[in-house]
Amino acid sequence: MAIREELDAFLDEYQSTLSAYDAERTAALWGTPGTIVGDDFVGALHSRDEMAQGLAQAHPIYQMLGLTRVDHTVIDYAELTGSLIRVRVRWHFYDSDDDLLTDSDYEYLLRRDDEGLRTYVAVAIDEAEKLSRLAADRGIRLPGM
Repeated sequence: MAIREELDAFLDEYQSTLSAYDAERTAALWGTPGTIVGDDFVGALHSRDEMAQGLAQAHPIYQMLGLTRVDHTVIDYAELTGSLIRVRVRWHFYDSDDDLLTDSDYEYLLRRDDEGLRTYVAVAIDEAEKLSRLAADRGIRLPGM
């Protein structure tokens, strides 16, 4: 399988798990330890159970904002080695009418292991800012914001 096809298949599965609010399936697409880095947060999760719990914490916020479907666009990627891929993804968040609510960019470091591609590092570039703006535009006060 060509690298771009493999990457697209992985991201299609990832967006499917996000759209379904299925933290366990999303966590299964992570390697361990998995590290999430943002302006206000850095955390390493050492098991898929911890990852699923961490991912599930965002679900109520997404639901409050009316997010019902996720799609993605690959902005850039590079095969760093035979096992490592860096990819920049723009996630698109839609409501129940399939209207675009906002988007958010992430950089990922993926590693090809025995299970296929897995995420090992995720860098949140603008998610907090854009979700906060969406909440403000909708008159929603998000917990912790």
